[in-house]
Amino acid sequence: MVRIIIVDDHFYVREAWSWVLNQVPRINVIAQCANGQEAIEAARRLQPDVMLMDINMEPVNGIEATRQILRDAAGVKVIALSMHSDRHFIERMLQSGASGYLLKHCASRELITAIRTVQAGKFYLSRTITDLTLEEALALKDASSASPSSSLTAKEREVLQMVAEGYSTKLIAGRLHVTENTIEKHRQHIMDKLGLHSIADLTKYAIREGMTSLEK
Repeated sequence: MVRIIIVDDHFYVREAWSWVLNQVPRINVIAQCANGQEAIEAARRLQPDVMLMDINMEPVNGIEATRQILRDAAGVKVIALSMHSDRHFIERMLQSGASGYLLKHCASRELITAIRTVQAGKFYLSRTITDLTLEEALALKDASSASPSSSLTAKEREVLQMVAEGYSTKLIAGRLHVTENTIEKHRQHIMDKLGLHSIADLTKYAIREGMTSLEK
């Protein structure tokens, strides 16, 4: 039995895919999550086999959620199920460790094939993605990240994402249940590690790294 968690910020998308997959023999949707933070917590608690992961979510997006999930539970396979066919998003998702990438308008048959493929330890790239070859995708997945952001802690990455999305220090502190002074220290540590000197630089960096697209 393949145990699945569906992660998407749209309720009806989650419900539709859950219904489809639960009709398939030996596939069981064990949970649904509305954002990346819920996905991280569910992965730790439920230890699924495969997670279907959207990208644009708040407060933690699918790229960062995938990175954290695979750091804590390497046995989980993540398949991006996204509306984005832009190469930038595909590359960032694969560099985070995803084992597959599908577009949301894919047929249910292809999704089931992708789940079976990654569960067997292989990689799956949607046939509708034409500007990236399978060989390039595998190279992205297998390459160890040399990005300076790998030196950031999970909390620093979360702060960086919210800073880049325009949240004030007060609002970030409230969301993370810490003091404003703590957030300011996090921000300074991030700048020191990345060699950046302004909020504008942090925002550009976060967009380039796929931490946020600034799309709401």
